[in-house]
Amino acid sequence: MDRNTLIGLLLMFGIIAGSFYLMKPSEVEIKKEQVLQDSLARVKKGLAPLADSTKANTQLVAAQAAKPLDSAALKLPFGATKVGTEKIITVENDKIIAKISSKGGRVKSVQLKGQTNFNGKPLVLFEGDHNRFGLKFNVGGENINTNDLFFTSEDADVKVTGEDSKSIKLQLAYGADQYIEYVYTIKGNGYNLGLDINTKGIQNKIDQKTIALDWETILLQKEQNIDSERQKSTIYFKEAGNVDHLSEAKDEEKELKEKVEWIAFKQHYFSNILSSKTGFSTADVNVKTTIEADVVKLYSATARLDYATQKDNSYSLNFFFGPNQYKTLKAEGHDFHKIINMGWGPMRWINQFITVPVFDFLDNFHLSYGIVILVLTLLLKLVLSPLTYKSYLSMAKMRVLKPQLDEIKAKVGEDNAVLLQQEQMKLYKTAGVNPLGGCLPLVLQMPFTIAFFYFFPNLFELRGESFLFMKDMSTYDTLFSFSPIFGVNHVSLMCVLMTLTTLLTTWYNNATSGATGQMKYIGYIMPLIFFFVLNSFPAGLNYYYFLSAILTFLTQLIIRSMVNDDKILAKLEDNKKNPKVQKKSSFQSRMEEAMRQAQQNKK
Repeated sequence: MDRNTLIGLLLMFGIIAGSFYLMKPSEVEIKKEQVLQDSLARVKKGLAPLADSTKANTQLVAAQAAKPLDSAALKLPFGATKVGTEKIITVENDKIIAKISSKGGRVKSVQLKGQTNFNGKPLVLFEGDHNRFGLKFNVGGENINTNDLFFTSEDADVKVTGEDSKSIKLQLAYGADQYIEYVYTIKGNGYNLGLDINTKGIQNKIDQKTIALDWETILLQKEQNIDSERQKSTIYFKEAGNVDHLSEAKDEEKELKEKVEWIAFKQHYFSNILSSKTGFSTADVNVKTTIEADVVKLYSATARLDYATQKDNSYSLNFFFGPNQYKTLKAEGHDFHKIINMGWGPMRWINQFITVPVFDFLDNFHLSYGIVILVLTLLLKLVLSPLTYKSYLSMAKMRVLKPQLDEIKAKVGEDNAVLLQQEQMKLYKTAGVNPLGGCLPLVLQMPFTIAFFYFFPNLFELRGESFLFMKDMSTYDTLFSFSPIFGVNHVSLMCVLMTLTTLLTTWYNNATSGATGQMKYIGYIMPLIFFFVLNSFPAGLNYYYFLSAILTFLTQLIIRSMVNDDKILAKLEDNKKNPKVQKKSSFQSRMEEAMRQAQQNKK
């Protein structure tokens, strides 16, 4: 088996393994199948099918709220607050409209101004009983959850703009001059809603060193591709100064044992972030998927606040309800911007310190984002053009040496692989050609290609932006749709164009490099594999890859017109006649020694 065959087999194995990984069922699909099988088993036993847990929990909450209370329950701690009439207070600024409910004193819904769901309806982060928020503690043997109790407030709706700010107060009464107070503060020019929690006169009623703050949210679909939205949604947190997150691919829970500065319930393009000025002492966080069609994920966090039993307590918290826009989160501080996945290692550095600044600079010209991506791609190709030139020049050297390599193969024969490799290396050395010279520049370009794979799918600015036939560059465009086949239910026109241009570039590379054998055909297989992988990715990403392939093809045509094969061959022949003494690297010396040993052992 020669080297090309071995490399071809390894690449084919990698493609097949990657395909199995990409086509594996998601957590939601696994849960749907599990519920289906469990329901079928229950039907066979004469039992009712299983109900969806999300709907069941919502119904349970409603049922508990409607349950009447007896007189004994009213005499328990905070008993009088267990009944009441819900009052909604609206607080509004230039960015958000938040509705505060007297039931639990919680934020009942948040709407972002100027934003819409994929279906054109106003974008509401959450609403109704999909958001639960309250303190949990024990008083006189009675477990209290303020989310279920009724606060009182004399305040009315407020609306602020610019630099103005206003506050509303809600109180949960325990006794005379004894209460828990929520103070919500909204400023006119941001996505923040401040929350100060004050306890008055009840310090000796709660015999605990900490009280729990329970926060649970059900976040619904906001993007066209809910599968992609689920894959980019999870809980982020900052613990002991480090930002980390739960799994995006599966259900996960984690106990945070050190000081927690903030917790973020992140969706693809929007987040709900709760932060504490003094930090939470510890926290438990949990994220789950559900089989319900329009639910992205279920989020829950239980954060613990230090509690002093000898004095009144105050806690300064803050909600951020806004977009996952890099510059917006960066301006907020506290490392909020790290919830945006910019890749890992070098790819993250490229995006943070090169791609984002250049993109923001171009964005200042208020151009169409299709034009911005075009200019960004042109700049990248211009910067990388020296590497592209070196890569093509190395390929040209290999191409003009091919007749001599064929002669060596005919003379030595393919059966003696070690001797064949020795003779080929000898030719490369005397001609002054590095056989890997064409690969190294391509390898150096790969981090940029991979970095953009993370950058564009997480770029908030593309959301809802149209260009040419692409109605929304943040999700896939649809040439036509059909009933699902192996999970695919549409064909993206931009992905088709990207694939065709990549195939064209592959054909041209094969024609100019003289590629043969399996390597020639693998070059055509890879774009087809990527078509199925990228078909559901954002049109903006495929548009970039399309432009990149077009510009690569044009660059190669230009370089081809500048490179003269006859002059290259003459230079290589001159190198063979006047070889330069080059210092061998330790790796080269070991390789040559290994080949000599292998040749001697064969004799």
